[in-house]
Amino acid sequence: MNNKEFILKFIEEVFNAHDLSKLDDYMREDYMQHSVEAEDGREGFRKFAEGFFKAEPYMDVKKVFEADDTVAVFFECRFKGGHRAKVVDMYRIQDGKLAEHWDVVQTLTEDDAVNNGRGSF
Repeated sequence: MNNKEFILKFIEEVFNAHDLSKLDDYMREDYMQHSVEAEDGREGFRKFAEGFFKAEPYMDVKKVFEADDTVAVFFECRFKGGHRAKVVDMYRIQDGKLAEHWDVVQTLTEDDAVNNGRGSF
């Protein structure tokens, strides 16, 4: 499995399934986090995800890019209640597991599709 396939599998099995039971298979214990919303480490991610999953997120992947040991995923994240966000997550993979993460998140509103006529995606 290449790094892009690994990340897509992680998104489906952990994020979209809201299942942290396989986290040890995907993530290094010393996972480094650059997001302001989560702490470092596998347990920091677990703590973040337990709260995040309460909003029932679903990640609809639009594009995936790979360069060396890093994969970037561009997706729409939809939440219960109709909230949406445009997101880019970047992951560095080391020894077959997630080692580091960065993200950029833009909350979307109904006006976003109107401003340029092309929509957000």
